[in-house]
Amino acid sequence: MRKLAILTFQTLDGVMQAPSVPEEDFSGGFTQGGWANECWGEVMEQVGREAMAEPYDLLLGRTTYEIFASSFANSASDNPTAEKLNNAKKYVVTSTLKQLQWQNSQQVTGDIAAEISRLKEQDGPLLQVHGSWQLIQTLLSNRLIDEFRLWTFPVVVGAGKRLFAEGTVPSELKLTKFESCPSGAFMNFYQPY
Repeated sequence: MRKLAILTFQTLDGVMQAPSVPEEDFSGGFTQGGWANECWGEVMEQVGREAMAEPYDLLLGRTTYEIFASSFANSASDNPTAEKLNNAKKYVVTSTLKQLQWQNSQQVTGDIAAEISRLKEQDGPLLQVHGSWQLIQTLLSNRLIDEFRLWTFPVVVGAGKRLFAEGTVPSELKLTKFESCPSGAFMNFYQPY
């Protein structure tokens, strides 16, 4: 059996929409994209050390899959982050993409909660979810998350897609790891009790 962890960048007010690229996600009229850029380099160094050093498979929603594939699928072989992402098995929750071009990608359809439960029952490395707001809402409502790996940035943007959106099932979490960055961004890892 393997665990499932979400890896999420969020603002101080809990928004996770479009952290790195202003044009990443305009849905809902969101215009504050790129809010993480001031702290990006030091946070990504921390992410590489704390969350991406050990083997993992990826579980991604369609939009995040398309963003990652366009950024990493054809990256130079001397890019260690791209190499890890390219070599990871990618499970993609989508009903609209019929062909997945990025190597090692497999479509997940049907009863998503049941399919993800089945993936968790298999042997294999950690399942990591990056971004994928809509998928995370499904995981939250079905209590399928074993670890929350959160990076919180010292910025407030007001409206946007929030990690813990309205309707989130109340739960208690225990802090398992914490580290701050000189920029004021901080990493918190939590596990459900």
